[in-house]
Amino acid sequence: MNLIKDIIYKVKITAVIGNTNKRVNAIVFDSRKIKENNLFVAQKGLNFDGHFFIEQAIKLGATAIVCELLPAQINPNITYIQVEDSNLALAVMASNFYDNPSSKLKLIGVTGTNGKTTIATLCYNLFQKAGYKAGLLSTVKIMVANKQYDATHTTPNSVAINYYLNEMVLAGVSFCFMEVSSHGIHQKRTEGLHFEGGVFTNLTHDHLDYHNTFAEYRDVKKSFFDSLPKSAFSLTNIDDKNGLVMIQNTNASKMTYALKTMASFKAKIIENGFSGLLLTINDNEVWVKLIGSFNAYNLLAVFGVAKLLGLETNETLRYLSELESVDGRFQFVVSENKITAIVDYAHTPDALKNVLETINDIKKGNEQIITVVGCGGDRDKAKRPVMGRIASQLSSQVIVTSDNPRSEDPQAILNEIITGVEPIHNYKTLAILDREQAIKTAVKLAQKGDIILIAGKGHETYQEIKGIRSHFDDFEIVTKLL
Repeated sequence: MNLIKDIIYKVKITAVIGNTNKRVNAIVFDSRKIKENNLFVAQKGLNFDGHFFIEQAIKLGATAIVCELLPAQINPNITYIQVEDSNLALAVMASNFYDNPSSKLKLIGVTGTNGKTTIATLCYNLFQKAGYKAGLLSTVKIMVANKQYDATHTTPNSVAINYYLNEMVLAGVSFCFMEVSSHGIHQKRTEGLHFEGGVFTNLTHDHLDYHNTFAEYRDVKKSFFDSLPKSAFSLTNIDDKNGLVMIQNTNASKMTYALKTMASFKAKIIENGFSGLLLTINDNEVWVKLIGSFNAYNLLAVFGVAKLLGLETNETLRYLSELESVDGRFQFVVSENKITAIVDYAHTPDALKNVLETINDIKKGNEQIITVVGCGGDRDKAKRPVMGRIASQLSSQVIVTSDNPRSEDPQAILNEIITGVEPIHNYKTLAILDREQAIKTAVKLAQKGDIILIAGKGHETYQEIKGIRSHFDDFEIVTKLL
């Protein structure tokens, strides 16, 4: 039970009506989940406005209301706190409610279009191997030392973030690695958190269904680095044209990583094959189990984070060489007749291009590359034809199929992807609406030595069609078929 006056510390308040010396036992922003003595935060969302549910929250037991607009009818038994921004207020209050747990460990945020999950997860795994208790907040899972929780969003809501950070503090965790999405930044979910460092991976076409323009998407990412304190570090990929833009106004110390240019942390690929990568990192040679130039960038970022957090070079390289790929990120299986199937989360044009270019670099002869690819519904439509064009240009055979169509018509999504396929590549492009049938067809088409790429869903174990989620695991299906 926390006092309201303590919870609202540092919140930008417009007006207060009622007693702030009352205690509340939880902060809730979904009126359906309100219980006795809860504080309800009314937020204006994309689809719903929490202000319409204030009376419902009170009937269910809320004793305090935080809102941007005060209701017409004021209940004398309720405490009302009017704020400038409910999203921002929620983030600050959630941090206060759990006694600011981010200040009690070293929190590292990883942002960018691609690579967030891999870098955050590999950092977590490396620090666990190094003997530290570590935490992870990622798209795939949430880890509190060795205890796992299911993840529902790339960046959880503010209350969930602080709840898990507090669990980490209680468990003695020293370092936490967290994916920071553009949605999370824009919706103020990371406000009130104390970051020890921030990592920028890259910036490519994505989420333009949410952000109106690419410039807006870039500036939201940049705002994360703008907010870092002087005591923190910023680590940015300067091979990306937006790498230096991210850190131009930050107060944090500025560190860089790159494969193509001089940087604080520099790597070079010596060998690249299905067995792994041979790299030099800051003139130290290391063999790693991960594959592809995009993973060279990911591993270099992990090395940089480890060094900036105080790990010794040889120790870091040793643990780096032991790291395994993350679920659904270039995860592969090889059949008895040497057909290789790769499952990857590549759901953006740049990620798909990186994976296909890596496969083309690795293959040794005339092996076919058979790509199964789709695009999610209710998401950025502009990238669909681009995905079709890239897949057809860099594959021997393409099967366009459903991803998670959500509320959209699956056939309409397929049609949009196919518009990007150049006429010269039409002969090698199939459209199969049923994803499982598409994967089965790819396996039937594959001959000895061929490579199947199943792109888009990666680690996901469901498919969402018309609001209904059914079990669907790309890796499980293709492994069974092979």
